[in-house]
Amino acid sequence: MTTTSNDAAVQTADERKLTKQDLNRVAIRSLGMEWDWNYERQMNMAFCYSMLPVIKKLYPNKDDQVAAMQRHLEFFNTTPHMSTLILGITAAMEEQNASDPDFETESINNVKVSLMGPLAGIGDSFIWGTLRIIATGVGVSLAAQGNILGPLLFLLLFNIPAQGLRFYLMHAGYKLGSGFLAKVQESGLMDILTYGASVLGLMVIGGMTAENVAITVPLVIGSGETATTLGDICNTIMPGLLPLAFTLLMYWLVSKKNVKTTTLLVALVVIGLVGSFFGILGV
Repeated sequence: MTTTSNDAAVQTADERKLTKQDLNRVAIRSLGMEWDWNYERQMNMAFCYSMLPVIKKLYPNKDDQVAAMQRHLEFFNTTPHMSTLILGITAAMEEQNASDPDFETESINNVKVSLMGPLAGIGDSFIWGTLRIIATGVGVSLAAQGNILGPLLFLLLFNIPAQGLRFYLMHAGYKLGSGFLAKVQESGLMDILTYGASVLGLMVIGGMTAENVAITVPLVIGSGETATTLGDICNTIMPGLLPLAFTLLMYWLVSKKNVKTTTLLVALVVIGLVGSFFGILGV
């Protein structure tokens, strides 16, 4: 009789053990991490929704499920593609909590809060500041030539690494568990990755500015053989001076003066048409 009771207990523990399929369900649900973003708690609803397969499997009791969902409705925000690392670690901690009555549930949210900021720094640098810009650069270059592969390559170059990383981090986070934060802080890897990604992203942005921003000023200064355009004079001072100045102006207006991008786009269309009509700007 004792053996049968122990076997039943072991079977129950095995049934509550998370599998690869469970983790993949969480990763798939994380695709909507920004769909219900709100100003109060930002990604909290999507995080809780992503965790539901884990919560329902680990906690058969309704009250325990409610308590777990309430834990994951707290404030949450990070780079969406990096969120699965936190989801994986959280799933491992919830699994431990389900089997250990002495587990401190407050540590789950403490780990989430500790990881949100550093992962956002790394994710924004790699995903938005590097990968997206590289994919955009390739796509825009081909699209400008009328090549249909432009938008297709952009989608492939961005989404294959980004979504692949999402699923990889989900399983990696689960394997690392709650010890991840201590390991990364001790090694100093966060600071190294963030700095390296920022440098690479800035280099790519600088290259794209020189390659894809073009301003032609056909205004002629002088006469006869000494006549030269204003654009050529600027390029003599420094190649790409006008595109650089234009890019810095746009950055200043958006970041310092909080001018909306839609307002800038409309203004640039009007300035381009008027400038072209009066011969101030050219193609």
